[in-house]
Amino acid sequence: MAPRVSDHQSPLPVSEPPVLDLPPSSQAKDLRPRWTVLDSLLCGAFAGAVAKTVIAPLDRTKIIFQVSSNRFSAKEAFRLIYCSYVKDGLLSLWRGNSATMVRVMPYAAIQFCSHDQYKRLLGGYYGYQGKALPPFQRFLAGSLAGTTAAMLTYPLDMVRARMAVTAREMYSNIMHVFVRISQEEGVRTLYRGFTPTIMGVIPYAGITFFTYETLKKLHTEKTARAQPYPAERLAFGACAGLIGQSASYPLDVVRRRMQTAAVTGWSHATVLGTARAIAAQEGVARGLYKGLSMNWVKGPVAVGISLTTFDLAHDLLLKLQRMGYFAH
Repeated sequence: MAPRVSDHQSPLPVSEPPVLDLPPSSQAKDLRPRWTVLDSLLCGAFAGAVAKTVIAPLDRTKIIFQVSSNRFSAKEAFRLIYCSYVKDGLLSLWRGNSATMVRVMPYAAIQFCSHDQYKRLLGGYYGYQGKALPPFQRFLAGSLAGTTAAMLTYPLDMVRARMAVTAREMYSNIMHVFVRISQEEGVRTLYRGFTPTIMGVIPYAGITFFTYETLKKLHTEKTARAQPYPAERLAFGACAGLIGQSASYPLDVVRRRMQTAAVTGWSHATVLGTARAIAAQEGVARGLYKGLSMNWVKGPVAVGISLTTFDLAHDLLLKLQRMGYFAH
């Protein structure tokens, strides 16, 4: 009897580890936070909106000088801001900002989202999946991201430029601008200045993202910290914006002249013709680089805020996912 009992009991300890213990590993994998296209779009839109709202008065002032033949100086720029405030009130300094938000939020969302996707695609193609891209691929990812965003949102940039340089009586709202331009000047006018825009975006976005990613990479190598502090991100973004905007600024002036030609009386329709006319009438430095000093103030601030806000929003979303607030 005893042998039979022991034989009957011995299989019990062997069967204690259940086979169903395997699924928890797959559950743990699913619970890890994942960065999705929607997350990237949301963070990009928020980052663009914050940055552009902060520097909107300076941006509007820069556009007004870019499309006029008046000589730019810091004194004249701040006089224009003050006169606008006295004549039309504080909110007049943000005139056109609604059009800016309509343009910038999708632009920034597409730019940041496509930058993540291009980095992933280029990393996989060149064998750097999950690693920092080499310099040229870093520049290429930024250029492609900026080009993609500019192509998809350009008419909104045209509308915003028109609203910034005209009186309230001429265009009452964003839709009014679209309707009047389409009826009076033709739909093709909504893409006037598109060529210098793309020509300027390629170096601007490429250099900006390249510089920012490079500075973060060098920071990690020097400090052994995975992520820089917010103030360091701002500094990296400011440097990236300063270099990127300085490199592409003349094309920005040409673009604005072409966009606002119908309301300013500018007659040149080509990129080269516009650039030559500006240089001949106003000089290279005072014409093609008009307002650059103001751009050195607002540009680094805007880019720094935008890149930093995107990174911080990205980190916050991942943290909330870990805490279980969002599920994909």
